[in-house]
Amino acid sequence: MSEIGWLVLALPLGAALAGFLLPQRARRLAAILSVGALAVSTVLSMGLAVRVVGEQERGLDSAVTIAKFGELQVRAGIHLDGLSVVVAVAVCVVALLVQVYSVAYLRDDDSYPRYAAEVSLFTSAMLIVVLAADLIMLVVGWEIMGVCSYLLIGHYRDVPEARPAAVKAFVVTRVGDIGFLLGVLVIGIGAGSFDIMMVTANVGGLPAETVVIACLLLLAGVAGKSAQFPLHTWLPDAMVGPTPISALIHAATMVAAGIYVVARLFPLFGVDALPLTVLGVIAAITMLLGALAALAQDDIKRVLAWSTVSQIAYMSGGLAVGVPAAAVFHLLTHAAFKALLFLAAGCVLYATGRALMSQMGGLRDAMPLTFVAMTCGLAALIGLPPLSGFLSKEAVLGAAYETARGSGEGTAWVGWLVLVAGLLTVGLTAAYATRLWLRTFFGTAREKTALKPVPRLMLGSLVVLAVPTLALGPIGLRSQWLPNWLGAPDVALRPEAVTTVLSMVLSAAAIAAVAAVWRRAPDRDPVPSRAILARAFYLDEIQDFLVVRPYRWLATEVRDYDLYVVDGAVEGYGNAAGTASNLLSRLQTGNVQTYATVVLGTAAVLAIVAVLL
Repeated sequence: MSEIGWLVLALPLGAALAGFLLPQRARRLAAILSVGALAVSTVLSMGLAVRVVGEQERGLDSAVTIAKFGELQVRAGIHLDGLSVVVAVAVCVVALLVQVYSVAYLRDDDSYPRYAAEVSLFTSAMLIVVLAADLIMLVVGWEIMGVCSYLLIGHYRDVPEARPAAVKAFVVTRVGDIGFLLGVLVIGIGAGSFDIMMVTANVGGLPAETVVIACLLLLAGVAGKSAQFPLHTWLPDAMVGPTPISALIHAATMVAAGIYVVARLFPLFGVDALPLTVLGVIAAITMLLGALAALAQDDIKRVLAWSTVSQIAYMSGGLAVGVPAAAVFHLLTHAAFKALLFLAAGCVLYATGRALMSQMGGLRDAMPLTFVAMTCGLAALIGLPPLSGFLSKEAVLGAAYETARGSGEGTAWVGWLVLVAGLLTVGLTAAYATRLWLRTFFGTAREKTALKPVPRLMLGSLVVLAVPTLALGPIGLRSQWLPNWLGAPDVALRPEAVTTVLSMVLSAAAIAAVAAVWRRAPDRDPVPSRAILARAFYLDEIQDFLVVRPYRWLATEVRDYDLYVVDGAVEGYGNAAGTASNLLSRLQTGNVQTYATVVLGTAAVLAIVAVLL
């Protein structure tokens, strides 16, 4: 079985390495290579999941020591359990559909072979993170994802906003990655091993201070990769990349990686209340911030981007209240409906050539399949029963409610914080999702444009993703399979009556309010524009003022000091030596009489001075 696990991550990696060697004209071969490799990986991951769960074959497989540092060993190995295989299946399915969708979406892109190879590498990096048995191996996958995100966000090199967005994503996530790497080193050195299962199994023997410091450092990396406050600002700007990449980043890779790592290392975070308390505060701030910002965006992809920021915070909230199974449940359902939403948005952009809702309207009849897909995705995002998003969201809110009552695993006040923020976010999510739905598909077209036919490959991807969006929630609750897979059979992932009623009331009220305002003036935005929300409370500007400008000033000063002081001193000494040499060279006339005259003159002067003194 271990060989199958290695193949799952090796196939897209091999496709990436081969794809980079292909000439740019080999478009068909690049598509066959990238789609074929991921298709095989997807089938193998599904079979692996069945075997792991059905036969209870779980543990460390095929670990090979690749380096030793005294007592510490770095090993390349994979760990197969319920958590790793179920997330691996989600990654493979979404990445496969993105690759299929991209064949048609980028049919006129001359750099498609490079793009397909980068997507394959991106996918393999996420699979390394998911299947890694060693913390150093996990870090390798983590870092490769950062590089791939830079390349893919900046894919459209002729778009002026692409390069700054790619650099911003890379730099902001690197800030968090510094803490992440330090956290890995602290826990590895403290435990005497980088083996993930050994570290989590023996966490009780580690000093509590070491574990707390390591977890807080890891949370810095989680905040960066998963776009959580205050390192969330890169994600909305990343929408300048191709829409399939937005789906991949938001649904199954990159932003999901931080949540997965906390779930994988959850025994460490449970040693002390401080790390989960910090995570809970971050989650509460981020989910409200993301939902409020989404409410004021005009670009359809930026609405979905801020939605991702908010929904990832739901997962962080589930972890903060001590129920990682609820967080992973929402991670899986979010992967399905958010990938569906982004790919449906890509169909709208492909057909209309526009991204702003203020330029759309009346697309329901012209794009019926896209309309149905977007409706399913938005309903799951809002959390309408019985769709997948409803059950996973209620699992998080229910866990927060139990913790707030004192019967859960986390701190009570953190439970209250996550619960209140989560319920408020429910209403806001319903409001911005309804606004997007109405402004895009209903009313009359605000700007007339000829619609471009959407290729069948793109529409087919929507149909496939609609299936888990509709069915994953009910299936996930059936017989408590997910908690059993995750090794938490005592956890009940079910809606709580109190939170369910409150969230349904808030969702219905928000939907009704937005719809009522829209009906009065269908051509106008039903949500009054607020600059503070559109600019996400000016946090980008604050970061620019507090971090970017001082850094640039310091860099300029350091450059000038090096240029004018350090280099100036060296060049000054050289110039002085050259000047002295020129002066002395003038004395070298080659005339012996001149030399004799100078010598006699000098001797006479010295004799006179000696006599006088």
